[in-house]
Amino acid sequence: MAMNTSLLNGRLRMVLGFVVSLVVTIFGLLLVTFIIGRVVPIDPILSIVGERATQAQIEAARVALGLDKPLWQQFFIYVFNAFQGDLGMSIRTGEPVIDAVTRHFPATLELATIATILGVIAGVPAGVLAATRPGSMADHVVRLVGLMGYSMPVFWLGLIGLLVFYGQLGWVGGPGRLDAMYDMMYDFEVPQRTGMILLDTAFAGRWDMFANAISHIILPAGLLGYVSMAYISRMTRSFMMNELGQEYITTARVKGMPERRVIWVHAMRNVLVPLITVVALSYAYLLEGSVLTETIFAWPGLGSYITDALMVADMPAVLGGTVVVGVAFVALNMVSDLLYRLVDPRAR
Repeated sequence: MAMNTSLLNGRLRMVLGFVVSLVVTIFGLLLVTFIIGRVVPIDPILSIVGERATQAQIEAARVALGLDKPLWQQFFIYVFNAFQGDLGMSIRTGEPVIDAVTRHFPATLELATIATILGVIAGVPAGVLAATRPGSMADHVVRLVGLMGYSMPVFWLGLIGLLVFYGQLGWVGGPGRLDAMYDMMYDFEVPQRTGMILLDTAFAGRWDMFANAISHIILPAGLLGYVSMAYISRMTRSFMMNELGQEYITTARVKGMPERRVIWVHAMRNVLVPLITVVALSYAYLLEGSVLTETIFAWPGLGSYITDALMVADMPAVLGGTVVVGVAFVALNMVSDLLYRLVDPRAR
């Protein structure tokens, strides 16, 4: 009975610590974005009323937005509204920022998810292959491909990809998520349950539109997947080489255990723990760092939305999008922490 009570208390403390850590992290994120919004040399009032507004109009707008209050009051109002899902109003469009973010984020999520899956499918086996044959031709090829993924600019790869595979060969769709004809049909004929075109068209049974969406997403997702693969393969190789030098691996080999089981069961079990962090960080990077790719491929995701808002000094939209990306980053770190406990019993 005492053991069960102790176990229950331990789990309660773990859940409480998880919740407190999440709240504190998001609070810190809101503090940083609030400070950035105040130190940026852009007056949001002038963006709203225009440079020809009278002083009375400027003061009236300042009072309406609560910018006449002390900074500490503005911050707590900002935090209170944010925890209720209110990220302010876009200066450019006049709509709630949360509505625009909700509309754009699924496109980024879809692109980043497919890219991460491609990166894991290609990167993990490539890293294992290189680690099990150090100094071989396979090792050199994996390291060279990874180095190219790190070195070549993403925007250059995107432009070359469009020129070759879309412009010259016609193997893939062009910029955007759908052809113009399907784009109009998607808005009126397909129930947008998730905002992700592949899922929505599959649920609706519109396989012609699904195929068209695949032709558009394969190039940007493949490009980002290549960048992700370069990082994942390099880290997998490093982790696996470290594990293959451990004594328990030597013992397993001496006992005559098949090499495939030694690598993919015993070594990979310990590699999975740090590899989860690598994949989570790669996924988070794609969610927040695919701005150039979205711009080149006219992909209407969150990165494009933030970039367009920044060009016209729409700071509520910029900061709101930044908060959402930050929350996604925090959530991915929390999920990876939970996966540790499932993969490694020692972390429970």
